[in-house]
Amino acid sequence: MRSTLRRGRAVIRSIWHRLENRFDPPIVILLYHRVTTLAADPQQLAVSPANFRAQMLFLKQHLPILRFEEDWSKVQQPAVVITFDDGYADNLNEALPILEEIGLPATFFICTGQIDTQQEFWWDELERVLLGERPYPPSFTLEDAQHGQRWPTTTASERQQLYDQMHPLIKQVDAPQRTDWLAQLRAWAHLDDQGRPSHRAMSSAELQKLASSPLVTIGAHTITHTRLAVQSAARQAEEIQASKQKLETWLVRPVPTFSYPFGGRRDYNQTTLALCKTAGFTKVAANYAGQAHRWSDRYQLPRQLVRDWPTERFAQALERFWVT
Repeated sequence: MRSTLRRGRAVIRSIWHRLENRFDPPIVILLYHRVTTLAADPQQLAVSPANFRAQMLFLKQHLPILRFEEDWSKVQQPAVVITFDDGYADNLNEALPILEEIGLPATFFICTGQIDTQQEFWWDELERVLLGERPYPPSFTLEDAQHGQRWPTTTASERQQLYDQMHPLIKQVDAPQRTDWLAQLRAWAHLDDQGRPSHRAMSSAELQKLASSPLVTIGAHTITHTRLAVQSAARQAEEIQASKQKLETWLVRPVPTFSYPFGGRRDYNQTTLALCKTAGFTKVAANYAGQAHRWSDRYQLPRQLVRDWPTERFAQALERFWVT
């Protein structure tokens, strides 16, 4: 019964969006994270350079490409916007050369707390600690008053189960608690906090080089990449305003755009929206399916997540994006 209702709602939503699109040209905002080739990618964040080039060529041949920060009110036909979240070094080393080769603009939302560090983003560190090819203790016990529990970890499948359960659990807590949990995991696995070069964020010098491209716009993405909805108003304000200020210091230019970490509807709240307005952002990107229209709330613009798809699969997904 529930599946039938979901399908029915999806059909109604598709019809509604098709009607909307007849009255106002839709803008689809694409969301990328990484352009690189990885041995393992459990969160499916990486698009290979070959597939990314093919996707960009397809866009260049078929659709107008807008900048995220532009005024879209006078757009007369369907268009696409290209965005990246987080600030991985491969954004500069792999994605930018392809964008410049083809001549497409993109906005990069940067998590400032990772810049100039050798530490990995927490989801990458979780993978590095739990899913490696090394001897592991037979069990892991998380010491935490509310969430503490024990997991068996002898086999690869048991460690995969621990990863699958820890990932959403860590997402629900604030940055200090997350730091403590990751420290417990590293101590258990006898690892330090030195990240893999393949998973590092940019340095500030690399960020400045990225920002120097006329095709690039830089936006803010908080300090610690923690769900804003789980934080107090004061902590949210610090995450939002300090990330903007740090970027403006590095780049010596205004940073008028922002994207929510994770970006689902439950990952931010009304306090977050108010703080983004107070901080002076003119547009903010979320991360749930939909198109942008003239009437869209510019503080929660929908985006479509792109995976490591070859051209044919990308074209199919893009066609579906127009009516999602």
